[in-house]
Amino acid sequence: MQQLNLPTYKFRIKSTKNKYVIFDIIRKKYVSLTPEEWVRQHIIHYLIEEKNYPLSLIGIEKKLTINKLTKRTDILVFNTEGLPHIIVECKAPSININQNAFDQIARYNLKLNANYLIVTNGINHYYCKMDFEKEEYVFLKNIPNYI
Repeated sequence: MQQLNLPTYKFRIKSTKNKYVIFDIIRKKYVSLTPEEWVRQHIIHYLIEEKNYPLSLIGIEKKLTINKLTKRTDILVFNTEGLPHIIVECKAPSININQNAFDQIARYNLKLNANYLIVTNGINHYYCKMDFEKEEYVFLKNIPNYI
């Protein structure tokens, strides 16, 4: 897999039926190791190991319904009250981050009302804090640590 612009972590990867799988510590199972999953696993470990978010507050591929369509967030971090705190949209490293990715996560946030948004392809990372009063997001240098 491609080297990402994130710290290196120890992953449990194995080959099965001519494909690679990676162990997801949130879902507690092996999942197919796609380029997008490679980014997702790095971000999960980044949030836990670098930003100190508890494993118990992180959800993967949580369902939400938007205009009668079922969508899934890549990563959803909750606060201690169980409310959405951070939404993360992961793309494969070969996918350029563009306005469509921001529109996608903004649509999710209309439903979820998270305080922070992250859009990443593992190479480029965009961190945003929501300004609900002005109905816009403000770009940050990084996401805050868990307190």
